[in-house]
Amino acid sequence: MELDMRLINVALPLLDSGQLYEVGIAAGKWSYVRPQEQISAERAVVPLEELDPGRRSEGAAVDLRGRLLLPGLVDSHMHLDKAFTIQSVGNRSGTLREAIDNYSAAAPGFTKEQIKTRMREAVRQAAAYGTTSIRSHLDFNCREGIDVAMRTVYAALELKEEMKDVMELQFFPMCPYDPGSGPVAEAYEEALRLGLDGVGGAPHLSADPEGSIAQLFRLADKLDMPIDLHADENDDPNVRTVELIAEQTLRYGYQGRVAAGHLCSLSAMDQATAEGIMRKMADAGLRAITLPGANMYLQGRGDRGLVRRGVTRVKELAEAGVPVAVASDNIQDPFHPFGRGDLLQIGLLSAYASHLASEQELLMLLRMMTDIPAAILGLTDYGVRPGRQADFVIFDARTVNDVLSWLPAGRWVGRKGEWISVNRELSWRREV
Repeated sequence: MELDMRLINVALPLLDSGQLYEVGIAAGKWSYVRPQEQISAERAVVPLEELDPGRRSEGAAVDLRGRLLLPGLVDSHMHLDKAFTIQSVGNRSGTLREAIDNYSAAAPGFTKEQIKTRMREAVRQAAAYGTTSIRSHLDFNCREGIDVAMRTVYAALELKEEMKDVMELQFFPMCPYDPGSGPVAEAYEEALRLGLDGVGGAPHLSADPEGSIAQLFRLADKLDMPIDLHADENDDPNVRTVELIAEQTLRYGYQGRVAAGHLCSLSAMDQATAEGIMRKMADAGLRAITLPGANMYLQGRGDRGLVRRGVTRVKELAEAGVPVAVASDNIQDPFHPFGRGDLLQIGLLSAYASHLASEQELLMLLRMMTDIPAAILGLTDYGVRPGRQADFVIFDARTVNDVLSWLPAGRWVGRKGEWISVNRELSWRREV
């Protein structure tokens, strides 16, 4: 098979932190991954920093000179439709409640094209930072009218097709808190049937969390769809809907198909209660997603002195056997006024908030941005392995610690074996 690309002197930290590799790409797939051997002098070599993405170098190998390559980053929880609305939708109190109310009130004023434009820009920005797969939750605001909810759905479906060569996109509409069985429930099911990817919601905000969770599982089972829920985004240790989610997961045999994001109240519970809940999560095969940026910004707003920050128990969940991913959540909107679509930046926040610093913990953090969220999204064609899709990001860094310390600007991003973004800005600290 004729190769489209050869990369040499590649560091693959998720495979082996002490060995350099040579990898080949053909027809958008990894054709081989093998330990680096001596490159003969007669074979042309192009340094990565001199790469021309628009021009193929016949027979030449691209020399990474020891730079790190990861499979494309996977952002398992975003809100693309809300991105970049901070200027038009404020949040003076900085609370979750005001963010929800303000965005809900503003939603009718956004056209489908405005929503799609924001989403497109967020996707492009995330791609430039190395993300090649995103799961986004969608605002499904039927309180302001079913047409308001559906215009977001139509914008997402159009964007999914438009950006398919740049980004793997999944969309989960957020089920209204109490949909009942009337037109709202019918509209939600219709949205799923149009081509969305799974059932979403925030049942801890419902007047009847148990009934809402049961209804979501019935619908997911009916349509054979995965479930991804906002869970317990609250400082109150008595908010424990994740227990109900675990029970329904076991009841429907949905182990491995349910993700729970946020889990803020878990960090506010006493140790014995938290350990019991984490055991239930592990037994049910739940996947957890920590969202440190938005959670640290929104939570603990009523506290004085010792302020709760809302970041869930990352290390303890992992030790209990619950896979944990880290994700961006919101980008420059009333829920989180910062962020730029850089999952590595959010990973660094998680390292700070969750006390991740050892060599093994930093490797775990890389997996929280790659392998673990890829499993949550059900990406079976993922990873730097022969025969799998060649989605990747190369960082201008030689060590895992450098990647997290410097958040290097130099990044080269590939999707299906084609360059989609190249930033040649090298580290100011040293040439690698």
